[in-house]
Formats: sequence, structure tokens, C-alpha cells
Amino acid sequence: MNRLYCAGLPATAVQLAPALVNHGHFTSLQVRNGAVQGLDLHLRRLQAGTVELFATSLDEGYVRRSMTGALQHAGVADASLRVTVFAPDFDFRDPLARVAVEVLVAVSAPVALDGPRRVCSVAYQRELAGLKHVGTFGLFQQRRAAMAAGFDDALFVDAAGHVSEGTTWNLAVHDGQRLVWPQAAALRGTAEALLRAGWPREQVQRPVARTELARMQAAFACNASGIWPLSAIDGHLLPGSQALAQQGRAVLAQAPWQPLAG
Repeated sequence: MNRLYCAGLPATAVQLAPALVNHGHFTSLQVRNGAVQGLDLHLRRLQAGTVELFATSLDEGYVRRSMTGALQHAGVADASLRVTVFAPDFDFRDPLARVAVEVLVAVSAPVALDGPRRVCSVAYQRELAGLKHVGTFGLFQQRRAAMAAGFDDALFVDAAGHVSEGTTWNLAVHDGQRLVWPQAAALRGTAEALLRAGWPREQVQRPVARTELARMQAAFACNASGIWPLSAIDGHLLPGSQALAQQGRAVLAQAPWQPLAG
């Protein structure tokens, strides 16, 4: 199942054509029984991205109606949603022109990622790292290269040698004393925000050098689709990752589910 809706209604070919332009931003989220964990964080992300890319505000009520309309037309209450904000009249020849924005909602089957993965660190920096924009080619190519090398995914390291993020996920590592969130230019995810707000034990955000990874005892990856343990990074085994991921899931389980229909 992968259905596309514009303004809450099934999208037409005419409506979809402008969305092919590589200029826009999005958020991905999981819906269960018509509700979302961290809905306010997703809406805040969409609002900030719209201001940055299009210099205009986003009607959050319209976004919520677009999502609920898409779910109703799809006939589902549980789903994965990708909500993309784009401008139908955007012209790359005149990118400063004022344009109205539209919302495209993709509805697909719900997912919950939790299986362990082995990752490799690679020198790579996302363009406009703090913005969840539609330029995802580099991310997927890095994942593909990692899988071709025998790993499950890639972990990015910036030019200064500091760990930043995974291809589509954030990283937390444990140094034996505390949970550590790498401090570097990266897309700060909604799951990370919920975990940091609810983590009951000691945690810190600081720069993490690539060379430090071999001394870590555990790590997990997280995004809106779940939390999964990293069993190894660059061949360094992380025996405590399963237990750490379980702690993270327990924290997320306490985060409230916010109804889309407000």
C-alpha cells in the first residue's frame, strides 16, 4: 500500500507533477488508531522547514486535515505517513518569487523497526543537515554502498571526524557511565527529542570522535519508526545494545499519542 493524497484527496497527475521538482521538505511519522507520538514536534518541523524554504507560514490545521483526510480515503487508522510540503508554482529560474505551498501525504503500511543492525562509519555530510528536505539521493546511495560492503547501513562522520547521524536515523551510544548523543550538524529527529525528554538516567550531548566508537559499550538507532540496537559499528561489537534499546523503547512507550483530529 502506497497511496498519495493532496489536500486530503486522492492526488491527480496534474497535482503530482510539480512535486517531482527537487525542492521541498517533509516529515515521516507513524499513526496508530489515528494518533501520533510527538505530533507537535512533526508540525513544528514542517512549520520551520516551510519558513526556511518558502519564506511563508504553514497552516497547521490544514496539515492535520490533510493527514486525516488521507487516512479516511485510504480506509485505515494505522499507517506510515510521509507528509511533504512543496510549492506547485515554484520556478527554479526565479526561486525568490512568492509561492503558495501545498501538502502531499503518502500513506503506506505501518512499520516498527527493532531488529539489530551492523553499520559502518563513512565520511559524509548531508546538505543543509538540520532540514529534512527532499534531497535524499546521497543518503540512499550511502546506505547502498554500506550494504554492498556487507553492512546493514551507514553512520556519517563529518569533516572534523565527529559522528553526526545515520542515513535516516539518529544515534545514541553508551560509554559505560551515561547515554551520549553525538553533537554535530545533523537532523535532530522527533524520536530523539522524545527520548531525551524522558530518559531517566544520566545523559549528555557532546562531540563524539570517530576514534571513540571502539570504546563504546552499546548503541541504538532511532527515528519515528522505532528504536533498534546496533550490534556492531565498524566491526566493533556492542554487547549491551539490546538492553540499551529496550530501555529506549520503555521510555518511548510513555510518550503520549496525540490525535491527528484536533
